[in-house]
Amino acid sequence: MTCLHDRHINPLILADLDGQNWHLADYVKRGGYESLKRILSENITPEQVIAELKSSGLRGRGGAGFPTGLKWSFMPRQFPGQKYLVCNSDEGEPGTFKDRDIIRYNPHALIEGMIIGGYAMGITVGYNYIHGEIFDAYLRFEEALEEARAAGFLGDNILGTNFSFQLHGHHGYGAYICGEETALLESLEGKKGQPRFKPPFPASFGLYGKPTTINNTETFAAVPFIFKIGAQAYADIGKPNNGGTKIFSISGDVERPGNYEIPLGTPFSTLLELAGGMRGGKKIKAVIPGGSSAPVIRGEVMMDTTMDYDAIAKAGSMLGSGAVIVMDETRCMVKSLLRLAYFYYEESCGQCTPCREGTGWMYRMVERIENGHGKLEDLDVLNSVADNIQGRTICALGDAAAMPVRAFIKNYREEFEYHIEHKHCLVPAYI
Repeated sequence: MTCLHDRHINPLILADLDGQNWHLADYVKRGGYESLKRILSENITPEQVIAELKSSGLRGRGGAGFPTGLKWSFMPRQFPGQKYLVCNSDEGEPGTFKDRDIIRYNPHALIEGMIIGGYAMGITVGYNYIHGEIFDAYLRFEEALEEARAAGFLGDNILGTNFSFQLHGHHGYGAYICGEETALLESLEGKKGQPRFKPPFPASFGLYGKPTTINNTETFAAVPFIFKIGAQAYADIGKPNNGGTKIFSISGDVERPGNYEIPLGTPFSTLLELAGGMRGGKKIKAVIPGGSSAPVIRGEVMMDTTMDYDAIAKAGSMLGSGAVIVMDETRCMVKSLLRLAYFYYEESCGQCTPCREGTGWMYRMVERIENGHGKLEDLDVLNSVADNIQGRTICALGDAAAMPVRAFIKNYREEFEYHIEHKHCLVPAYI
């Protein structure tokens, strides 16, 4: 279910969509491609485009939250050879399902944002790497590309100017590791999807060894709306250092799971209300606010937190991809961690020893506790293993596997100890 609007909120990317009006003609009726037309017809310079993005405060919506305008400024515009623009639609993190809905319901916003990005950075070729398990979204994107090409928004001499931009969809293979930007590039090149050592960074050595800029689907899709309403107006939607709207994918024990686009800085309690509140009127117990890799937060703490990068970091977690997993009082924290530990164990690419060996070690220890064979010292060993993984791998998958382990034990240690001592769960529903 995707909730597209509410009377208290003015969405941008998900505004006025019903699942049927995704075609080019529908997008144009909503003011689509007007930002691109204005930039090209008014001869707004690439430098001005990047400056406008910086003023908007747009931060990467894929998880890292890096300022988009600053990232675009890293691209060496005067590089004499080919440069590339890549959209990361490899949405594989548990709990995350916003990017696929952007592609399904508003693909032309993404396409327009990428074209503007190509213009701003002097790039003529772009790719959208789409997660392998959402083939319907890939097909939708291909249809939208054909519409844009036929209308003259893509290809050579766009809208009669000397600016040309080619954009292609690429269907991935369902590997979570390919959500890491350099593993994505390896896969796009036809190789095994394993992360690269950095530096060099993609801005200097990216796709096929050429300068490359990579952004998330939601980041690109937000760009046309910034130029439609103005950078300052976009920044004013949110709060300082957290400008604009953000799509939150809320799932778990709520009445209306779905995607909700709200201003950054909105209280979590408001988001929970939009999602219909807790299912069955049960008490909130835990929230993972930014996808499965983000540290879990106790429910009562989350109820006093706002949905923005800074507030969630202060609460001890990360905004991440904006995937909000809500758990009620019937959920066993040991079993929840077991599911996450198994996922990261299965998805490790095996390149780095700490991650390859450590994720399996953590999974087996949590499984032992869940099955009534744990020892109290296992909790300290789990923390030790997590400490020896985090920060010691080529990419952040090691961190993603370690952080949930540490956070679950820190915030719900009494439940883990009860499980070990009594050989069953503290939660009555699981006994």
